[in-house]
Amino acid sequence: MSGLLLGFLLLWLLGLCVAAWRFATRRGAQPAVPLPRPLPRVSVLIAARDEEAALPRCLASLRTLSYPAELLEILVGDDASTDRTAEVAAAAMRGFAGQFRVIPITENLGQARGKANVLAHLARHATTSFFFITDADIHLPGGWIEALLGHAATGVGTVTGITAVRGPRLFHRLQGIDWLLSLSLVQVVSEQGRPVTAMGNNMLVTRAAYEAVGGYEAVPFSVTEDYALFQAVVARGFGFRHVFSTEARADSLAMPNWAGLLRQRRRWLRGVEALPLRLRLELLFFSGFWPALAGLAWAAGVGPALAVWGTKVLVQGALAHLGHRRAGLRLAWWWLPLFECYTLALTFSLVGFRLFGGAVVWKGRRYT
Repeated sequence: MSGLLLGFLLLWLLGLCVAAWRFATRRGAQPAVPLPRPLPRVSVLIAARDEEAALPRCLASLRTLSYPAELLEILVGDDASTDRTAEVAAAAMRGFAGQFRVIPITENLGQARGKANVLAHLARHATTSFFFITDADIHLPGGWIEALLGHAATGVGTVTGITAVRGPRLFHRLQGIDWLLSLSLVQVVSEQGRPVTAMGNNMLVTRAAYEAVGGYEAVPFSVTEDYALFQAVVARGFGFRHVFSTEARADSLAMPNWAGLLRQRRRWLRGVEALPLRLRLELLFFSGFWPALAGLAWAAGVGPALAVWGTKVLVQGALAHLGHRRAGLRLAWWWLPLFECYTLALTFSLVGFRLFGGAVVWKGRRYT
């Protein structure tokens, strides 16, 4: 028994080492292409529901983009907000040199619901060939448009940037490590030409790709609407790019508490359930580390288990360091042991939440 468990864990560590090496060497990475000349007009689509606190920060970052303001069309969909979302959005964009509109969302289009429905409406109002999609709680870098547009080569339907979770508390920083580690692994898989997912808070979708799938109103409903659209676009033969760089890094507000984090991850698990079988099996394999480590400690003693765990911390720490550096961020080494406690607690909490948590609740709406 101990031999089988040790073999599994060594194979697990080998997979992590290979991922870290590929991320460090960027094997398979696609270079940027020259920006179109003249520069095209682009649309920025933001779905907002009860976002009066977060939305001004997002809109302020859009006002400081280096892309010419007269080439920007910014559309905010007010999804039946019960607060002053529309008013604070209008105030934040007063005097903006480009085009800006707040569009009230009052009905559903086709199969679209929730955020997907808002984006379906905004896409119908958009007048350009490039849809840049982000969220109300996101702060965007000055070169965001150019960073994603520079990878919209011929035949590419979606371009996805990275998202860093940031905040002053330790809990926020642990979430940030979690995000960048996960996105580093996604980057490795994507650069091997295997579609994994897209990030709906930092994504470019071409109008050609969006209309080829019929828009969100024609895509089967999912609480992970970004993955559903990405999957549909790839199925239509369009290419995809993932951009892991400081210029393409969007900063997100962290979940404020443990309950909110679990609700967020429960929603993401719906997207995992829709992944291709091979990717689901790979995720199942990687999720088996902690149970296998506990089994090794029971069968072979604490010493071998600590050696395996220590190796995991070192290799994972190296990948986290590389991810933070490429994202233009700093990683404090002493966060890594605390991150191990965080991931262990999150793993077991999600198992319980998956079994007993019931329906997904997001933005005050319940999805079964």
